[in-house]
Amino acid sequence: MRPVSDLSNIPFSQGPNDKPDTISHQPVAARVPEKVARGVLSTGQLVLDGPKEFVIDFLNGLTRPHQVAARVVLAPATMGEFIQALQTNLDNYSKTFGAPNPPPIPSNMPKPSIQEIYENFKLPDELLSGSYANSVLIGHSATEFFFDFITGFYPTSAVAARIFLAAPQIPRFVTMLNNSYKQHRDRMASQQQQQQQQPPPQNPPEGDAPPNPETSN
Repeated sequence: MRPVSDLSNIPFSQGPNDKPDTISHQPVAARVPEKVARGVLSTGQLVLDGPKEFVIDFLNGLTRPHQVAARVVLAPATMGEFIQALQTNLDNYSKTFGAPNPPPIPSNMPKPSIQEIYENFKLPDELLSGSYANSVLIGHSATEFFFDFITGFYPTSAVAARIFLAAPQIPRFVTMLNNSYKQHRDRMASQQQQQQQQPPPQNPPEGDAPPNPETSN
């Protein structure tokens, strides 16, 4: 679990001459369902990981009450590709517009615990299970980045979640994703090494059957 990347209220804006500069890790075509077409704005992100998946909660601190605007579930392999694609987009953005300046955070602001975060941010019932995605399309304008998290199932790929982030949030978001991914890989490698070092189970002597549990009524 990683801490929140940013909880500051960052206005969402797009100038009249801003044209999205779409750059994806690989060409992706997907249908966009009406319910996700407009997308959601995120002012902060939280990453949690388990043995088989990563969960990214996109938070919105502009609304009242504060809420989790979207929850996306990625397999570790997809997370690695997502990080690589996002770093590529950030590098291209910086070449065109200059490196985005992260928003300031008060030095005396304590880091909230996971319990405090979910006490302050409402998680709607329809988001409890999240939206699974196995590819991501990333693009940016001069002021925002957008993410189309895509589920590539037969017969038609579809956008499971569409997220907008202000450009100043992206460097911190990349750092948070990288840290979470590295910790996950280190933990999985450590567990695998421990399993390899464990002695193999010994077979019981021939003729001795394992005892059967007895049940009393």
